[in-house]
Amino acid sequence: MKNKNTLHRLFEFAGSCKGLLLSSVVFAVLGAGFGIVPYIAVSRIIIQICAGDYSLKSILPMAVIALLGYLLQLGLSTASTVRSHRAAFTVLKNIRTALTKKLSRVPMGFVLDTPSGKFKTMLVDTVEKLELPLAHMIPELTANIMIPVLMLIYFMFLDWRLAFIALATFPVGMLCYMGMMKDYEERYDRVIKAAKAMDAATVEYIGGIEVVKAFNQSSDSYRKYAEAVKENENSKSEWFKKTNPYYAAGIAIAPSSLIGVLPVGSLFYISGSISAGSFISCIILSLGLIAPLIQALRYTDSIAMVDATVKEIGSLLDTEEMERPEKRVSLKGEKIEFSNVSFSYKDTEVLHSTSFEANENEMTALVGPSGSGKSTVARLIASFWNAGSGTVKIGGVNVQNIPLSQIMEHIAYVSQDNYLFHLSIRENIRIGKPDATNSEIENAAKKAACHDFIASLPNGYDTIVGDSGSNLSGGEKQRIAIARAILKDSPVVILDEATAFTDPENESIIQHSISELVAGKTLIVIAHRLSTITSADKIIVMNEGNIEAEGKHAELTQNCALYKELWNAHISTLDIKEVSA
Repeated sequence: MKNKNTLHRLFEFAGSCKGLLLSSVVFAVLGAGFGIVPYIAVSRIIIQICAGDYSLKSILPMAVIALLGYLLQLGLSTASTVRSHRAAFTVLKNIRTALTKKLSRVPMGFVLDTPSGKFKTMLVDTVEKLELPLAHMIPELTANIMIPVLMLIYFMFLDWRLAFIALATFPVGMLCYMGMMKDYEERYDRVIKAAKAMDAATVEYIGGIEVVKAFNQSSDSYRKYAEAVKENENSKSEWFKKTNPYYAAGIAIAPSSLIGVLPVGSLFYISGSISAGSFISCIILSLGLIAPLIQALRYTDSIAMVDATVKEIGSLLDTEEMERPEKRVSLKGEKIEFSNVSFSYKDTEVLHSTSFEANENEMTALVGPSGSGKSTVARLIASFWNAGSGTVKIGGVNVQNIPLSQIMEHIAYVSQDNYLFHLSIRENIRIGKPDATNSEIENAAKKAACHDFIASLPNGYDTIVGDSGSNLSGGEKQRIAIARAILKDSPVVILDEATAFTDPENESIIQHSISELVAGKTLIVIAHRLSTITSADKIIVMNEGNIEAEGKHAELTQNCALYKELWNAHISTLDIKEVSA
């Protein structure tokens, strides 16, 4: 979707509702046509009266025509607005769907490097702002342009001279409008960006309110938020200061048709070149000729906002994706192979020609100091990123040749940052298998050692976990996340320090659940507590993006100095905890 203008993108977002949009425009045009009927009918009545025809028989039909024209214009414009609103809702749905699908296809690094509030703001607030402009601009802008055009045609029929005089002030008003449009896009773009920056800073401020309070930071003293609010104020003030004088002058001058029509029309009437009825009709038409065009100009801000918003959405949709095929492939088992894999975060290489194998139906553990590259390995297996060089294979197939949807089905990934949705515990576990029965959910919870604490809650499995699982402890969230992975029953399971916050009394139970989880599966474990991986079939020791050693626990304690150091540090920590207890 690269290099597409705003109209082109909106047309694509319209999808199946293009017919609604088209019919909305048709109804708006028809409504505009009938909108001129009352003006014509009233002018004919005035001409008849000025000619001395006062009979109800002559006046009543025109009055009825005027009323019917008004009612038809009202009905058609309402139908147009209803259809345009329905189309706008569909467009918004399609935009949100496209954005969420895009986020699932871009590298995870792009998501992590983007402020958390930006995606929320875009998906919820930014997209929602498009609804009213899209729903109203199409019918109303069409009507506000068509009605003056039709009125002008009839005006020309009555007296072409006064018609041109009535339009004389409009070009002057347009000159003011042109002055307003100088650097308008740049200034309004600043307004849009400032508003979005303030929204993102607000989300961040609220999310970090605990830290703000702990360090006695008010909204004024929290610099990032304060600066965003100030920039929002300054951008709008600057935009208003440079825009409003031109706009005020334009809307004052442009509709002043009577300034020319009244004196010149009076001269024409005195000289006998125009009848009284036609003169009065021209006065009435001049009053309604320019006003709709001025109303159309009021959509300038809306058009600019839609353009800026669609461009912002387009910039995300144009983000480079992880190119993967659509057709599913056949995998020969679940063996995982890294062959000379290197990977960089921006300009920093964190994996250096890494090679290893993780056999199917076995537990392979990754250990090492913080920053050694363990989580990077796990995320490359899960296809959160593409390897910079080398190959990552699952079942003998390069992951870059496997559809992302198939990867997601094939792998269950549980990290130390276990996100739970603002749903019940039951529904959070059911995410692993949407059609799971309550019995299956409870069995998964039992294997993950969380059934007992769930059952002890007042609402049991129907307990709402809160925003991001805020109503639960870190250990409880972890066990629920593990239960979700157990329920998913994927052939490959990745536990990225998933038991880091598990309380000691449940560690042995978690160990048992992990051993059940590995049965018939390929299990990758990134260990925070080395005691949880002593039974692993293979332990890979990583350091600064390199593999330092491979083997089982017993042999590594003898042959690998780094592993021995890590193990001794772990044991010391356990001893300290026992003493403290």
